[in-house]
Amino acid sequence: MLAELETQQTEALQALEAAGDTDALEEWRISWLGTKGRLKGLMGRIKDVSPEDRKAFGKHLNALKGALEEAFAARQAGGVHDTAPLDVTEPGLGAQAGRRHVITSTIDAILEVFGRMGFTPVTGPELEDERHNFTALNIPDDHPAREPIDNFYLGDGRMLRSQTSTVQIRVLDHTPPPVRIVAAGRVYRPDTHDATHYSMFHQVEGLYVDRNVTIVDLKSTLLAFAHAFFGEEAEVRMRPSFFPFTEPSAEVDIKMKIKGTWQWVELGGCGMVDPNVLQGLGIDPEEWTGFAFGLGVERIAMRKHGIADIRWLYENDERFLRRF
Repeated sequence: MLAELETQQTEALQALEAAGDTDALEEWRISWLGTKGRLKGLMGRIKDVSPEDRKAFGKHLNALKGALEEAFAARQAGGVHDTAPLDVTEPGLGAQAGRRHVITSTIDAILEVFGRMGFTPVTGPELEDERHNFTALNIPDDHPAREPIDNFYLGDGRMLRSQTSTVQIRVLDHTPPPVRIVAAGRVYRPDTHDATHYSMFHQVEGLYVDRNVTIVDLKSTLLAFAHAFFGEEAEVRMRPSFFPFTEPSAEVDIKMKIKGTWQWVELGGCGMVDPNVLQGLGIDPEEWTGFAFGLGVERIAMRKHGIADIRWLYENDERFLRRF
């Protein structure tokens, strides 16, 4: 199977080199990196690999994905050349003051809102281990979320965190309840880049553990956030869902006005902290209860400012950045 991946990489790079114009480049991208492309097909074959070889296969598959995306980006960049002559007599442009990136300013605004509700900002490492990223969050060893194809494993027992829920474990490891914290930071998942997916993005994680905390407190908190951040007309709803570390669990939607019409927009996940999580951290679930929520920062920024493509947030195009 690993030899086949090498063959596929050689074939893909040769086809990319042969693409002679913009249309051919786009056709190559769809064929190899698209949602129904050949790389996606290879990912689906991981279930056919023996359990002892699955981790190695996933690692090589991630490497293949990264190599093709890097080669495609380089090929795109190499196809654009500025041949206009330089006029040394033309007056230069005046210096412009910089400003905070829209992601940074969005995180600051979110933390400010939750800070007014009594949540203390905390941080945690982006380089994690499986205990904090999975085990302590009640995620079983055979859960699909642990698959190498969905994570960046480093081969030494460490990984790039796939969620900011790791921070709540680190806090509860050393801080007895009551606890009310909010953590924002980067997370990593090997997603193919498109208008709504990126391999690095940001989450905001909230956690409140105390006596007699209920799901009413959770919904009240999210509603208060929606009103403070999006305006008094914003509405919040919670749809039943499932997460291993919360029970009951829900998806959070916010009703927003988009292009003149009101629509429900998914914002993140939430729920009551699963008693197994508390018990695993030495906290008595009979005495203490709590809720947790995770919100996507890019999604909030995109809906707040009408941004249609997540990739725009990371291309450093000054024309785009000057809007904010």
